[in-house]
Amino acid sequence: MLYVDWYTPFVGKGLNIRVGRYISVPDIEAQLAPNNYMYSHSMTYTFDNYTNEGIVASYQLDKNIILQAGVTIGTEATADHAYQTIPNVNPNALYPGTTFKRDPGARPAGTLCGRYNSDDGKTDLNVCANGINNGEWGYNNLQWYGATFYHQFDDHWHIAAEMYQEHQKDVPNLNNAYVQTNIIDTGTGTPFSPNIMPYNAPSMAYCSNTTVLSCTARATGFVTYLNYSPDPLNNFSIRPEIFKDGQGQRTGTPTTYHNFALGWQHWLSPQIELRPEIAYYHAGLAAFNGNSNEGIAADKTSETILSGDVIFHW
Repeated sequence: MLYVDWYTPFVGKGLNIRVGRYISVPDIEAQLAPNNYMYSHSMTYTFDNYTNEGIVASYQLDKNIILQAGVTIGTEATADHAYQTIPNVNPNALYPGTTFKRDPGARPAGTLCGRYNSDDGKTDLNVCANGINNGEWGYNNLQWYGATFYHQFDDHWHIAAEMYQEHQKDVPNLNNAYVQTNIIDTGTGTPFSPNIMPYNAPSMAYCSNTTVLSCTARATGFVTYLNYSPDPLNNFSIRPEIFKDGQGQRTGTPTTYHNFALGWQHWLSPQIELRPEIAYYHAGLAAFNGNSNEGIAADKTSETILSGDVIFHW
């Protein structure tokens, strides 16, 4: 992240303008450990869009409502990529030209959000459409529509929840014989083929129709953190989650995942925080115990993970 904020209290009830590269909005988790309830992240966060590069304005309409609008260069993209092309050594039916865009997702995109906060500050709802453009398959050009919700029941119980639907269009079809033979087997032919991007390239899709060269890949995530704080030094989190990756573009396996996790956050002092947890994951198809980078196929449908960390605050 690298951005500049400019704030003025004289426009409406306040206006903030952010310019640079910043975390996409909205979300209930972040990459920095002290910003999260638990050590592990939800799948909803893990396979979400992450950063935007551009400008976003947050306008305080009144004491309850904030409106946000912005223009970015897609998601996970940089402005200079929008004007770059690279040679296509293997023209094909999906990319027939001798060149293609370095990242087709690096193009102007819009963000529009609305946030409501109750008078007592105990209830918050944020609805957002983020990174919206033509949705062409890019490095991570996700078209994100979703909402976050927060409510404090009393001094001990509160809940934070997030739900979204995200998609990309024109994602090459892993179930198509032409794509398999002329793109995957050759390792060339797309902006993200191994000859151009050997590591961390965006995944393709398992389309339901084997005759089409590409399809729209969609993912839906829903996660909730139910939190109980018996005293200021302890908090217990319950995290149920459902993540549906219908075409497998986000996770590599076209299935629905369920996650249930329990976490404990304990402060030994204002500076030292412990966060042990246990999480159980289950998928409709074998999705665990594999390594795509090593060519090892997943062979398990369930996984139980014990984890945790220690945070030093200063």
